[in-house]
Amino acid sequence: MQLSVEISMYPLKDEFIPAIQDFIDRLNAHSALEVLTNTMSTQVFGDYDVVMDVLKKEIRLSYEKFGRAIFVCKFIDGDLSPETRDA
Repeated sequence: MQLSVEISMYPLKDEFIPAIQDFIDRLNAHSALEVLTNTMSTQVFGDYDVVMDVLKKEIRLSYEKFGRAIFVCKFIDGDLSPETRDA
């Protein structure tokens, strides 16, 4: 089963860009995922179990490294990546 997720991260500190960039960089390090980032959110596409395992790990690590943050996520089954829709 494929999964598409849209994530927005809101660190609760003045220096918020390093925490967001670190989270995005760590998502991009997982070769099994397709990760697209724009000015509003990051979209993640891949196998359901892989995506959920990665998000569980990386969200926890963000809390441990940078403290409090709000993660707003939208989940939909299927692969809605632009490459898939254009094909």
